[in-house]
Amino acid sequence: MSQKSITSFFKPKSSLDNCSSNAENGSPKQPKRSRQLSSSEDEVAEVTKKSRKSAEKVAQLKSPKNEGKSPIIKTENGDVCKKRRSRRISSSEDESKIPSPVKNKKKEKPTKTDENPSPNKLLKSENNENDTVLEERHNRTEKKVIFGKSSEGIGQKQSYNPKSSKYDPIKDATWKKSENVPYSALARTLEIIEEVSARLKMIEILSNFFRSVIVLTPEDLLPSIYLCLNKIAPAYKGIELGVAETSLMKAIAQSTGRTVNQIKSDAQQSGDLGIVAEQSKSNQRMIFKPARLTVKGVFNKLKEIAQMTGHASQTKKVEKIQSMFVACQGSEARFLIRSLHGKLRIGLAEQSALQALALACAMTPPNQDYPPKELDASKGRSAEGFKADVDRMALILKTAYCECPNYEMIIPVLLQEGIDMLPEKCKLTPGIPLKPMLAHPTKGVQEVLQRFEGMTFTCEWKYDGERAQIHIHKKDISIFSRNQENNTSKYPDIISRLDKCMSESVDSCILDCEAVAWDREKRQILPFQILSTRKRKDANESDIKVQVCVFMFDLLYLNGEPLIKRPFKERRELLKEHFKEQEGEWLFAKCLDTTKMEEVQEFLEESVKGNCEGLMVKTLEQDSSYEIAKRSRKWLKLKKDYLEGVGDTLDVVVIGGYLGKGKRTGTYGGFLLACYDKECDEYQSICKIGTGFSDEDLQTHTEFFKNQVISTAKVYYRYDSSLEPDHWFEPVQVWEIKCADLSLSPVHRAALGIVDPEKGISLRFPRFIRIREDKGVENATSAQQVASMYSNQDQVKNQQSESGGKFADEDFY
Repeated sequence: MSQKSITSFFKPKSSLDNCSSNAENGSPKQPKRSRQLSSSEDEVAEVTKKSRKSAEKVAQLKSPKNEGKSPIIKTENGDVCKKRRSRRISSSEDESKIPSPVKNKKKEKPTKTDENPSPNKLLKSENNENDTVLEERHNRTEKKVIFGKSSEGIGQKQSYNPKSSKYDPIKDATWKKSENVPYSALARTLEIIEEVSARLKMIEILSNFFRSVIVLTPEDLLPSIYLCLNKIAPAYKGIELGVAETSLMKAIAQSTGRTVNQIKSDAQQSGDLGIVAEQSKSNQRMIFKPARLTVKGVFNKLKEIAQMTGHASQTKKVEKIQSMFVACQGSEARFLIRSLHGKLRIGLAEQSALQALALACAMTPPNQDYPPKELDASKGRSAEGFKADVDRMALILKTAYCECPNYEMIIPVLLQEGIDMLPEKCKLTPGIPLKPMLAHPTKGVQEVLQRFEGMTFTCEWKYDGERAQIHIHKKDISIFSRNQENNTSKYPDIISRLDKCMSESVDSCILDCEAVAWDREKRQILPFQILSTRKRKDANESDIKVQVCVFMFDLLYLNGEPLIKRPFKERRELLKEHFKEQEGEWLFAKCLDTTKMEEVQEFLEESVKGNCEGLMVKTLEQDSSYEIAKRSRKWLKLKKDYLEGVGDTLDVVVIGGYLGKGKRTGTYGGFLLACYDKECDEYQSICKIGTGFSDEDLQTHTEFFKNQVISTAKVYYRYDSSLEPDHWFEPVQVWEIKCADLSLSPVHRAALGIVDPEKGISLRFPRFIRIREDKGVENATSAQQVASMYSNQDQVKNQQSESGGKFADEDFY
């Protein structure tokens, strides 16, 4: 058997007999192996004799009643692997779902050996008692190495620890100058972050890792950032891994000698396929260790997997995954599988990663000669002064990323010229979508007038369609959604009609618009549900049945010049100067400039009659720049719903279903809904809903969710046991919900710890409005938004102090 073909091997009982006979016949001495394989032939023979006496126990283990049972998920130290719990959450029901640890058997005193055995004599069979005894004897003489650190602390590299309070980017790294960054260093960093709940500590830990990468291997910074964020390319490029969970289970099973059913059973029990992969790998012993994984190597292979297409692509993906998985050590297996699965589940938001990168650059400036003169620029400076410098650099970095969300453009500039050059080098560019500006909700006309007191503002109809950011650069035209998804192939009709509205003076531009379904005969707006029936990709213009009208409301870039810093009034004038209306195809958003309450009220009612959702109220001159990726108070939403209760709807995720009774028998009669907490990377229950559905709605939802049923709740679902539904669902669909008001709840977990330390927030009298096809689950209403909506209610404001009812400070995303 060739060396390359041996990655893992599980030996049957007869193998031990061969080992014994070889020892008795005096087989020649084999070459020395690693410390993990150091034992003698005499020891093997002795163990074999003892193991034969346990034949009855072996037979019992192999009996039909034990067949197919899965091992309990443990770490190498015997501790149960758990997901990091939020610092705000204490959920006993989640804890109960994690299997309890099993104590290790007491081991006998080791015997001394004089010779090294043949490698084949040390091959382990996972379910064979003889080999288990051999492995226990072998483990007594080996020096176990975890993350490069010997349990005896002799002759081994120190474990990588980016959590160190006195971290040195060179001395504390486990790799040297110009060496590829080992994947184990990144995995160890993510592992430590997973165990930490404090956001600032997470940022510090990640920044230490980035500092070492910047100093020792700067070319690995880009793949390091992508892997930290579980991305392989900018969002607008639409490159996805596309690896099914069953394919991952198959790869793990084939690499470890276990069955797919065992892997599936363990995954259902633990709720985390990454933990299952790590434990399955830790039970495996290998004769020849493959080359260690590197950050760059893993990133490149993930990109290769994402680009595989065709009939046999799934098989090729599994093979590629296996080649990486067999080389994993320790927690590398956990995070590799989580990356492939699409969720790292460590609670690290993108804004925290950007903050960590800014801190790393402030502490250890890039582009220094080696060895660098400044390893810790904070020394000799006041804490306040250094913090102010870090905040300044973080703002520059975040702003650059909002305008140009492409790390492949940002990182080279950062490494070669520093963060301060980003505004000049990474500007708003046609073809690269920016995250849109969003509006704050309001409860009525009076609140609008209070917010904009003494300022000029305009009211625009709020159209019920899909956000369309249209980029034009000469003959290149791209259309992006609010989530930076490339929708160019979805709207060939918009592109073909562009010449009708654009003047010849326009060479390049970025338009902010809303694409709305349009009835050409009646010349009126159609509901969003009709627009959602259009083909999502590769549409043929001749086959399009649902026509659209584009409503233009902002101009962000014109002929090489960004306009986002200019007042909205000026941007609107340039929009109307360079573009013109075309009936039923291109129209300007209907607007009204006023400061009178009566006129705003009338305009709101007019927008509702025109099949719109309400009004967008925007500042015109003072403080009216375009705030990329912000939910800014410069824009306010005034929806028709405010008269009926809460001034805004919520977009929530469906995570469970309750079986219907009576006339709803055969369908789901109710559903469990959740908001999304970005900071903790979890879904928190916010209400149960059973109203607002027609019989057709219930049938549609039932047909959809019966294919999304999972056996147990995800470990990142936060709920009270009293709310447990009949069926749990994968988090795959967002619903728009309306309610009367928000209240504190002892059972729901939404925004727990933000408003009240022990209670979450729930919705009273929730009603289903529609499915939000244009939103992904991570774009659902956040826990912070829920808390803000709760605090903004009049009845709550009256009970709070002056500071209690205010919105949190504006922030990106």
